[in-house]
Amino acid sequence: MGLRYVDTREIAKTAELLPDILSLKDMYALKMVPLRREVDGSSYVFGVTASTPQSTLRTLQKQYNDEGKSIQFVLISGLGFREFMLRYDPPKEVVYDDVKIARDGDSETIEAVSKTLESVRTDDIMNYLIDQADILGASDIHIENQRERVRIRFRVDGALHPIAELSHDKYRVLQSSIATRANISTAASDAQTGHLQQNSSVDPTKIINMRIETVPAAFGMDVVIRLFNFDESILRIDKLGLDESRQKAIDEIISHPHGMLMAVGPTGSGKSTTLYSILNALNDPSRKIITLEDPVEMTLTGTTQIPVNTSAGDSFADKLRAVLRLDPDVVMVGEIRDVDTAKTAVQASITGHLVLSTFHASSAAAAFSRIIDMIGQNPIFASAIRMVIGQRLVRRLDDATKIAYDPPEATRDWVREVLQDLPDHIEKPNLDNFQLYKPGSSEAAPFGYLGRIMIMEQLIVSETIQGFIRGEMKDISVSQIELAAKREGMLTMLQDGVLRAIKGETTLEEINRVI
Repeated sequence: MGLRYVDTREIAKTAELLPDILSLKDMYALKMVPLRREVDGSSYVFGVTASTPQSTLRTLQKQYNDEGKSIQFVLISGLGFREFMLRYDPPKEVVYDDVKIARDGDSETIEAVSKTLESVRTDDIMNYLIDQADILGASDIHIENQRERVRIRFRVDGALHPIAELSHDKYRVLQSSIATRANISTAASDAQTGHLQQNSSVDPTKIINMRIETVPAAFGMDVVIRLFNFDESILRIDKLGLDESRQKAIDEIISHPHGMLMAVGPTGSGKSTTLYSILNALNDPSRKIITLEDPVEMTLTGTTQIPVNTSAGDSFADKLRAVLRLDPDVVMVGEIRDVDTAKTAVQASITGHLVLSTFHASSAAAAFSRIIDMIGQNPIFASAIRMVIGQRLVRRLDDATKIAYDPPEATRDWVREVLQDLPDHIEKPNLDNFQLYKPGSSEAAPFGYLGRIMIMEQLIVSETIQGFIRGEMKDISVSQIELAAKREGMLTMLQDGVLRAIKGETTLEEINRVI
């Protein structure tokens, strides 16, 4: 082309812009930009690309020469041209409406949010969805393929709320973004797990860790994005909302150098938060703490956290045997899922290690029954296990809008029945005359709830409970274990929940929904 090539990498971000020489329309159409102009306007330099028409160069050369001006053309790269154009024509910041949660039967809000999502640019849709979930304090994003549309729901304070519906075409864009960032395949025929991170839009200094779960469904790939936005500074036992006696019981158990403590409950019941809080209490330079997790949901300073990828063939039992050789003081096993892991954890807890673990069971007594079924009536397990915590998370009433009411007599009778055998150390409410509460509504809390609280039962392993594990009782049942624990002072989850409802912290409907 007979032109000198100029490398624009050093000048594209700092060169003086000359927008009055060529219009944006001409710059885009001719693939050229003005690079320099002499102060007196007698000399000009233009950057042109291999796509600039030769006829344009000849026309401009003649025009400027006729005006008595000097003009020079230099060749720049296509990338250099685009960098200049980003300065001449910076992309406009697009501000999308925030997502609002629809009430039951409110199709207008869902329709409005759906239109917003359909309008979000391809590059923005993934970040927008995560940002909105973060703003609303959602723990999960559920994306579900249906025949005509794709439904999006957020889980806020433990309850799922419809947010929007997407066209399948728009979902394919979102699915591609998820697959790229989480390193999963859109064509896989099996369930997949991926992970990604994003800065929080609520607090840019915090990072949201996300676990992506996908499964092929009848009409496409369904996705659940779980958001883990833990703040290490609030992971403290005194922040769990426990009364003094139950907090003291946990402190006493974890003060021992060995033994086993289990937290049980379904997915999303706050087990990880409880165990992380206990680990934080134990975390000091004198102890070596190792965790085995699938996946690592949050990093804890001062601990060694080891991911266990069970989908790739890793096992908790094998990793646990390996870490025990590292001489830890405290070990957290993300979940006991099989006999091998259970036996290894029990063995570790009687050989000088404090073992914390989660286990899927509906209650503390049910956990004992399941473990006994798994490993048999075992004297070693009896001396190892110290406490089982059963827990759930229920929505907390907004104090500013909650409404007191006098419950009907049938409800009063049920409450009296549940609370009739409260342990002696629990302060008993006036069951002859009490009120309950229902949610109100406000702009800040449209459903009448703000955040969640934990309801808990603590089964402390006494000599009586050890008798069940050692095989001293026949025909062991969950009800027998629970009855024995209640006689020794255990407050059940249901009782804890009903007491919280009488205090106005939550509702009976919420307790029954969760338990």
